[in-house]
Amino acid sequence: MRNIYLVFIGCLLGITSCNNSNNTSGATQGDNANTQTKVGKEPVHSKLSDAGTQVLMDVVSKYYSLKNALVATKAARADSAATQLAGAADSMMAFLQKDSANIATLKPYMDTILSQSKAVNAIKDETCERQRIVFETISRNMYALLKAADLKNARIYHQYCPMAFNERGAYWLSDNAEIFNPYFGKKMLECGEIADSL
Repeated sequence: MRNIYLVFIGCLLGITSCNNSNNTSGATQGDNANTQTKVGKEPVHSKLSDAGTQVLMDVVSKYYSLKNALVATKAARADSAATQLAGAADSMMAFLQKDSANIATLKPYMDTILSQSKAVNAIKDETCERQRIVFETISRNMYALLKAADLKNARIYHQYCPMAFNERGAYWLSDNAEIFNPYFGKKMLECGEIADSL
């Protein structure tokens, strides 16, 4: 009987110590999660003013709408998104007119983004193939714009598909680390890799 009592006490102590180690581990994981959350919540900033960074992020947001329309191969949505991107690019151009420190560096990229957004809207192609060609130029200039603006903490992924345009390859930007290829849509949705992040 005494041996059974000792075994019971031993098991009880073992269970208690396991729970304590789990609690300690849980606290540590929670602390790590809090640290990661704090790190992940750094504010988006650039060499532009806060207002300028917000206008820039609106351009990025409208770019994502165009990219998503091409991923879905929805020509009408691509037209609408391109119109919205052109509007956001116009707003950015107006902002840059008042920013003498950054206009010379950023204006060439914005000029291209604006003109090519209008070109996407002018193309009528239900397959989206011709819009995708123009989108590649927008993507190159968008990435160059964001690098020139020294954008940080935006969680923007610079992604690459080596098979786009007959294996010439092409880049695009995404707010998601997961690959959704705008150059192939459903044909090769997950073809690509992350080349960089901002």
